[in-house]
Amino acid sequence: MSRIWSSVVHFFSVQALDSRIKPDPEFKRRRKLFVSSSKNETGSSSIKNIVSTAGATTRNPVSGSNNPSLPLWNTWEFKLYYLAFSIVLPWMLKAALATSSDSNPNYYKYSGLLSHGWILGRKVDNSDSQYRFFRSKFFFLSVLILLQTALKKLFIKFSKSSKIYFDFACGLVFICLFYGINSIKFFTHAFVFFTLAHSLKRKRSLATFAIWSYGVFTLFINQKVRNFPFSNIATILNPMDHWYKGIIPRWDFFFNFTLLRLLSYSMDFLERWHEQLSPQPSTNYADSRPEFRKSLSVSTLQTIYESGKNSALDEKDRMVAQHHIQDYNFINFIAYITYAPLFLVGPIITYNDYLYQTGNKLPSLTRKSISLYALKVLFSLFLMEIVLHFIYVGAIARTKAWSNDTPLQLAMIGLFNLNIMYLKLLIPWRLFRLWAMIDGIDAPENMLRCVDNNYSSLGFWRAWHTSFNKWVIRYIYVPFGGSKNRISTSFAVFSFVAIWHNIEFRLLFWGWLTVFLLLAETFITKCFIKYRFKVWYRFLCGAGAVINICLMMVINLYGFCLGADGTKLLLKDIFSTLSGLEFSLMGAASLFVAVQIMFEIREEEKRHGINLKC
Repeated sequence: MSRIWSSVVHFFSVQALDSRIKPDPEFKRRRKLFVSSSKNETGSSSIKNIVSTAGATTRNPVSGSNNPSLPLWNTWEFKLYYLAFSIVLPWMLKAALATSSDSNPNYYKYSGLLSHGWILGRKVDNSDSQYRFFRSKFFFLSVLILLQTALKKLFIKFSKSSKIYFDFACGLVFICLFYGINSIKFFTHAFVFFTLAHSLKRKRSLATFAIWSYGVFTLFINQKVRNFPFSNIATILNPMDHWYKGIIPRWDFFFNFTLLRLLSYSMDFLERWHEQLSPQPSTNYADSRPEFRKSLSVSTLQTIYESGKNSALDEKDRMVAQHHIQDYNFINFIAYITYAPLFLVGPIITYNDYLYQTGNKLPSLTRKSISLYALKVLFSLFLMEIVLHFIYVGAIARTKAWSNDTPLQLAMIGLFNLNIMYLKLLIPWRLFRLWAMIDGIDAPENMLRCVDNNYSSLGFWRAWHTSFNKWVIRYIYVPFGGSKNRISTSFAVFSFVAIWHNIEFRLLFWGWLTVFLLLAETFITKCFIKYRFKVWYRFLCGAGAVINICLMMVINLYGFCLGADGTKLLLKDIFSTLSGLEFSLMGAASLFVAVQIMFEIREEEKRHGINLKC
């Protein structure tokens, strides 16, 4: 029984998600030292006697202390939390189901958005256009994954050429299949980026400015030119307006992800060019960076160390790997930006990392790890289907059909909308990452935490769309000054993130609100960190986390689900009555219990040497 339970725990652990997450021996060493010192201080008393003070002496849930504490799972405090969970969770599910019942007075307002389902005769809420597209193309994508995988295996078996040539040819076919005649617009953007990077390479500052300016410009211009007729360029091109438009006529819809790859290639190339043109003085870190050159006898990349020993690089080293300057060529460029498994929505992998992995298969890509990840993808798909068949909050939010619902039901409409948004992003990201893993590329996991397992705005953005977060840190946050200029860099990052999502003032305002929340959390944490050894510190952190969660929910409902009017209406309906205020107090107490569980989950990870800082 314990073996089954440990397998279940491992299946849902962060280590099962991404090979980058590994135990840190230093954490384990600190754990042993802490337990030893605790025993010495308490003499013959049992460890249970010091559990009550462990949180006060070693845990710092907000700032992310590296010192792991003793477990609280079996204390009376947490037994009360388990009791609260056993009551509150069924109560929440019952309220969510009540909003989606055909006996609900508001059912007729949103029933037109429901479709015929396949689970127990229930209808399905297929009203979200993004997930509806993915759901309708799932069988086609599955066939495409099998076909691409089989063809690449045959290419590798019978050809002596590098795998990158297959990615190049496959990418061209992939783009033409998906975008049709609009692929001309796609490749025009790509050609401009490549030309700017290589023609201005001797003037790095000018090249960087020109590339980023054009990159941001594409976000605006694509809305204007996505349906621009070819006949407006020249009358002779009129027939092209009636040619095949591809499986995805909205070619601009997924271009934002391509933009990240275009910028990654350009910045990695400029960095490598100037490293080679004017080498910097040696440092310990630079001396440890491996260089990659084309072998004279084979076409694959070889890792060259001073010691002469080969070993796989970790992700940070792969991002700055010193590939030969000739590897930044047009064929590799096209192969990277059109790499089929990660083309549509990512996860994002930098050019340097992609180039390294095409010639060096990572040891993390085993049959066991890939099979386990495939099970996680199937589990996520099935969970989403259950939610869409039983909880119709997406359709309810689109029609604002919540009049006379109870405050708890209104809160569940908001909460489950955020969960559906989480799942609709998680599933495609995991499916395409699985495809890349099968193909020999280990991209970062985009969702390290469940959306309901977050209490820190800073931690939330580290765990949400992780590959984008890493991309932003490398290409925006660090170049703008990093933590030395926290305010300006934060505004730069979230302004770009907002317009990258969509050109709307609502999203830009969402980005700025997020920055204020991040800065406020950082400031308050610094103010109270001096009390971290007090017994009450963990409970103070819990109260602050409850406020943080509520603010994060409101900001993200405003930015991505309901907009300003819908969010105002929902909040007004929740808090405008006495029953709403009573619910708010009960909800805050429930969130406080959940936050204490979240703290302990992270502490348990630290006991095993893992600190995700999120």
